[in-house]
Amino acid sequence: MRSRQRMFAAVMRLLLKCLRLGRRRRFKLVQQAEQLWRYGHLCLRSLFYNSFTNGDVVLDSLFEPVYWLVDHVTRWFGVVFVALVIGLTSSIVAIVYICLLPLILQTYTPAWICWHLAYGHWNLLMIVFHYYMAITTSPGHPPQAKNNLTGVSICRKCIAPKPARTHHCSICNRCVLKMDHHCPWLNNCVGHYNHRYFFSFCLFMTMGCIYCSISGWEMFRDAYAAIERMKLLEKERLRVAANQTYYQTPPPAFSFRQRAFHKSVVYLWVLCSSVALALGALTLWHAALITRGETSIERHINRKERQRLHKKGKVFRNPYSYGSWDNWKVFLGVDVPRHWLTRVLLPSPHLPHGTGLSWDLPPCVAQQRAPLLAI
Repeated sequence: MRSRQRMFAAVMRLLLKCLRLGRRRRFKLVQQAEQLWRYGHLCLRSLFYNSFTNGDVVLDSLFEPVYWLVDHVTRWFGVVFVALVIGLTSSIVAIVYICLLPLILQTYTPAWICWHLAYGHWNLLMIVFHYYMAITTSPGHPPQAKNNLTGVSICRKCIAPKPARTHHCSICNRCVLKMDHHCPWLNNCVGHYNHRYFFSFCLFMTMGCIYCSISGWEMFRDAYAAIERMKLLEKERLRVAANQTYYQTPPPAFSFRQRAFHKSVVYLWVLCSSVALALGALTLWHAALITRGETSIERHINRKERQRLHKKGKVFRNPYSYGSWDNWKVFLGVDVPRHWLTRVLLPSPHLPHGTGLSWDLPPCVAQQRAPLLAI
């Protein structure tokens, strides 16, 4: 009896030891699994961790394939866009000379005829001149020799000196002085030496489109009403012709020349109005940037810098802004009052202030610029 009790006690002790060992093993397995999970999570975070990462960086990373596609499409289709601008502008000019100008000479008073001839040809001259200069003028590139410049950074993409306000263009694959953006409609970068040509082209093209839209509004309404009458008469003619023989079919109410005239007027007004709205908004945007003394790229940089300094209780001051009026004088190259006529209202190939490598105070600025930081 005692031997059975001893055996039973021994078996129970053995079972208890097995249960304890099983619990310890399970606990160790759970600990090992938790350690592996933490290690893997730490490794994964170490691969993607960046102290400078924020929402903008993540968004730029997600849109990087789109940027790559846009860069390559813009590079190859730049010539097509330039040809499109020239073709559309030439079609509008042809319609004005062939269709509208004879009508103006026949119906308008001599004073209005002189006004339309003078303003129209002046505006056309300014558009052609500034567009030609914008697509043929180099925006400016920093020198490749590293010993010519001091106190500049090095571009990480082209491994060359990168002066202030210089940025790398992924489409041109070069650094551009005072880069604003790469314009596919110019097939060229907008930078230090052709920024004025680009803005002047946008301004005078908008003015020309507004001029054509306002001047041709009455003609557009008459032409649109005539086209609607054409459609109704065409339906009536086809209905009558279906019940008559071939020789009894009435002739068309409008000739080919009349149809082409009315459709050309409608095409001119619709195209000019659309371009005036789209290009006018772009012109106002760049005018605001010029007033603040910054480019499209610098606007994003200055906004982030302004937010960063605001958290520290400081105020950001644009070091390249001389005040609204002086910013326009520096941008347009106006040194004396007569330059508003010879350099702004007339075609002028004058160079901008400075070389784009350093930004000293221009002679046309009356006051010193504000400091970069203010507490």
